[in-house]
Amino acid sequence: MFWMVVAGLIFASFMAIVRYVGSEMHPAQTSFMRYALGLVFMLPFFLRMRMTEIKKANFKLHIFRGLLHAFGVLSWFYAMSRIPIAEVTALGFTAPVFATIGAILMLGEKVRIRRLAAVCFGLLGAVIILKPGFVELDNGAIAMLIAAPIFAVADLVAKLLLRQESGPAVVGYLSVVVTIVLAGPAIYFWRTPTNEEWVLLTITAGLATLGHLCFTHAFKIAEMSAIQPAKFVQLMWSALVGYLVFAEVPETTTWIGAAVIVGSIWYIGHREALARRRGEDSVAPSQTSSTSTG
Repeated sequence: MFWMVVAGLIFASFMAIVRYVGSEMHPAQTSFMRYALGLVFMLPFFLRMRMTEIKKANFKLHIFRGLLHAFGVLSWFYAMSRIPIAEVTALGFTAPVFATIGAILMLGEKVRIRRLAAVCFGLLGAVIILKPGFVELDNGAIAMLIAAPIFAVADLVAKLLLRQESGPAVVGYLSVVVTIVLAGPAIYFWRTPTNEEWVLLTITAGLATLGHLCFTHAFKIAEMSAIQPAKFVQLMWSALVGYLVFAEVPETTTWIGAAVIVGSIWYIGHREALARRRGEDSVAPSQTSSTSTG
């Protein structure tokens, strides 16, 4: 849980800078620069890589995950420029819920009524946050609902990769693939950053890389059901940063909806852990837990 709490604080700080820079720069360029500059921070890892590590890398899965993540990142950066930081964070919590739905629809996994009820409650949490029918649904919220399931699948792939490869390797290859994929859109929307933007974007790259390393470390050493409570701490960090930097005050419905979502994914994770102990086959979508960030 410690590493998830640290990752939450790092990502909250990262999100604040993204919001500030994103108000003047296109999401395609911002997201590209975050990953391109992030490669600089991954250089020490690449220089220390041995040939045995390169040979055992599953490049097909890395490329597939990178393609997914690139589209998710574009949606996420767009959402960051449109809606409050706390709302972006809370909606990102739906990723494991979407992963469970994907396992049911695409992989034919059998689901008992209690876990299905938990999925429904998770979606209810998103509805509480968005308040459809009561307020106009912002395009940023829609973008985040697109990003969440994409991140869910990408994180499931990450969990598979972590069985054979190190956390830094998974983060490093992701940075390479996403940078390549986003290069085209970034060139199309490119404008020369100011000196201040260069500094801030370099900081975001460092924070995001460090946050992903903390996240993958937590991902590797603990059951996701055990670290889900740390997600609410991440929301508190996001709310605090949003308030201090942008005077954003999260609505009561954001807190209520987030609590419902976190509770549902904790229960899904708990049921998956019990199933694994009984030796039942399961895709274990609860093993995925997206940072839901760039």
